[in-house]
Amino acid sequence: MTGYGKAEQIYKTKRIVVEVKTLNSKQLDLSLKLPQELRPQELDYRNEVANILQRGKIDVSINVTDTNVEQNTHIEKEVIASYLKQIKEISEEYNIPASADMAMLLFKMPGIFVTPEQEYDETFIEKVKETLLEALKITDEFRRQEGEVLKTDLLKRKNLILEYLGEVDPFETGRHENIKNKLIKNLTELTQSGKYDENRFEQELIFYLEKLDITEEKVRLAKHCSYFDETIDEEGAGKKLGFISQEMGREINTLGSKANDADIQRLVVKMKDELEKIKEQLFNIL
Repeated sequence: MTGYGKAEQIYKTKRIVVEVKTLNSKQLDLSLKLPQELRPQELDYRNEVANILQRGKIDVSINVTDTNVEQNTHIEKEVIASYLKQIKEISEEYNIPASADMAMLLFKMPGIFVTPEQEYDETFIEKVKETLLEALKITDEFRRQEGEVLKTDLLKRKNLILEYLGEVDPFETGRHENIKNKLIKNLTELTQSGKYDENRFEQELIFYLEKLDITEEKVRLAKHCSYFDETIDEEGAGKKLGFISQEMGREINTLGSKANDADIQRLVVKMKDELEKIKEQLFNIL
């Protein structure tokens, strides 16, 4: 799921800034940017990110700047003087007019700007890790807050499925009688005399109605919804909720195929719509 966190602190003349951005992904896809001098600690930093955020497309940026202006990048005057002397000699030798903006020309030459090599002691290394952990903590809290919003939405849609399931009952009351009357009508039209073996018909009707009975599907769907409630607060519940939603889908599909009733089919379509939205949201949950 998405998340963002930023932390910074100053140690002596060094400003440490750590920024973390995350997007949803089924696996851990980590991009870590840090100064060359901190490369020996890269594996340790990656392990901390994986341990706290677990998965997602994660971009971590660690920047270190010096608050002491004199220690920042400076211009090599001797190099500039050497370039300037050579440019003048070439201009005179080949009769080339002097540039109107000599400074701009010189500043494009390599080796003009030099950044002093940084030396980081053990305490500084620990400060960087502290800052990283703080940024990860902020990011994790951001994701937890988003998770609460997702939880509310998931439970709302699950409750809608239960609500639609409850609306099936009134339509089911006269459903068996409608099926029976339809069968009698069709059977009467198929026989010349309009007579048939009523005992055999009753047996076949009972068998047919049992095949169309949706009581078990309704009970199982309600139980799956209850299990969904029990599981949603568990640590790392994403996969388990995914499995539960699959079972809910099976019951809804079976209910729809056995209903043989337009009103119940309409409710089944609504339940499927809410279930699809639940499945989409579950990709954002660990």
